[in-house]
Amino acid sequence: MAINSSVSGDGKTLMIEVDGRFDASSLDEFRSCYESGQSALAGYEVNLRKAEYLDSSALGMLLVLRDYAGGDKAEITISNCSPEVKKIFAISSFEKLFSIQ
Repeated sequence: MAINSSVSGDGKTLMIEVDGRFDASSLDEFRSCYESGQSALAGYEVNLRKAEYLDSSALGMLLVLRDYAGGDKAEITISNCSPEVKKIFAISSFEKLFSIQ
């Protein structure tokens, strides 16, 4: 499992990529990606293209990121979701809180 982050070329979006399992063991690594001192960000993108698994603690981590990023004003995109993950997000009403792609 690895979680990596980088800033977009325009410096406005923090891109976080999950590789492997996205679960409770990912908490510290995920949090350090977005708390790394980036300022003046307009948004966040969490790329799940390489995610093999996610559980309820991953959903909780995404909600904590949303709070950190400004709550209702946060611009967070969750991209490259598998059909199974999209179903989990739909059941959890996450499409009301995040932009799901």
